[in-house]
Amino acid sequence: MSKVKVNVCMGTTCFVMGGSNLQELMEIVPKKYGDKVEVTGSPCLGLCSINWEYSKAPYVKVNDETVVEATVEKVLEAIDKEVEKLN
Repeated sequence: MSKVKVNVCMGTTCFVMGGSNLQELMEIVPKKYGDKVEVTGSPCLGLCSINWEYSKAPYVKVNDETVVEATVEKVLEAIDKEVEKLN
């Protein structure tokens, strides 16, 4: 069975810019999606280093989609879209 893969950047910049709030995804996702979604944390996705001046941290990858200025709500919306593709 395919799963939606969610990778939360826990690097310093993302963590300081609001990524610390994204830790609640670890509790929300299993309750809402069961085993359809896998959430992991990454020490750094390296996305803010691409263009530091215009950084949109925090970042989360949902499959191949990058969620910029990520919030729990934005990430859940991205997950919903990917879960629909599985059905």
